Amino acid sequence: MTIRRLIYGIPIVLLLTVLLSAALDFIAPGQALAQSVPIPTISIAMDQADDPERIATVINILFVMTVLALAPSILILMTSFVRIVVVFSFLKQGMGTMNSPPNQVIISLALFMTFYLMMPVWKDIEARAFKPFMAHEITQTVALQRALVPVREFMFLQTREKDLALFMQIAGENRPLNKAEVPTMSLIPAFVISELKTAFTIGFLLYIPFVVIDMVVASVLLSMGMMMLPPVMISLPFKLMLFVLVDGWNLVVGSIIRSFGDIARVVGAG
Repeated sequence: MTIRRLIYGIPIVLLLTVLLSAALDFIAPGQALAQSVPIPTISIAMDQADDPERIATVINILFVMTVLALAPSILILMTSFVRIVVVFSFLKQGMGTMNSPPNQVIISLALFMTFYLMMPVWKDIEARAFKPFMAHEITQTVALQRALVPVREFMFLQTREKDLALFMQIAGENRPLNKAEVPTMSLIPAFVISELKTAFTIGFLLYIPFVVIDMVVASVLLSMGMMMLPPVMISLPFKLMLFVLVDGWNLVVGSIIRSFGDIARVVGAG
């Protein structure tokens, strides 16, 4: 048996030897080519700098990279995106449709509505900060301060005083005399929870007609003795029919936009 195993193992050994030699022949020209053609490399190093301007440049680059990394969070938490996407999520759950419309469609629609609603704010930022900065009329610090003013005005318009007082109290800040004394770090979380409360209120109102339809369908099925039939299968077509007949998307989107008020007027007045 041992001799037979050795005989059977000879072809396998020969095959491995041939494959190894072919691999070496394939790698060798690659090594020669790598030695003849220089390949660029990237290296990161830390060195001492005697010039303060070099340090300031590096700090500015790190600051810009940090802002770019936080840009999605800024877009979500400091704009109308939170309210819109939460309301659409409640609408989808209330109708009982699992994957229709898809989440990509809901998020994309929420983003475009955010761009539409925030357009007056961004135009004000462009007029106050971006154009003077590009014309070298103001410094970078002044441009950032001016750009923050329209965003703060928008957030103040949608923030409840109760939520703002909560974060001011947690931060240990004194009662502000005006809006300019309110720190931005306290305004942002207060704005977010105010938006969540408003979105949940709108979502509750959207749920009411769908819940009524579910209760009516469940009662009818129970009275007919069809207890094994899920009410959702019967109520879903009625929900879709009701939503289409009342032009639901027009009503929901219009209500969301009107819930923000006249942003252009408020920002322009500020």
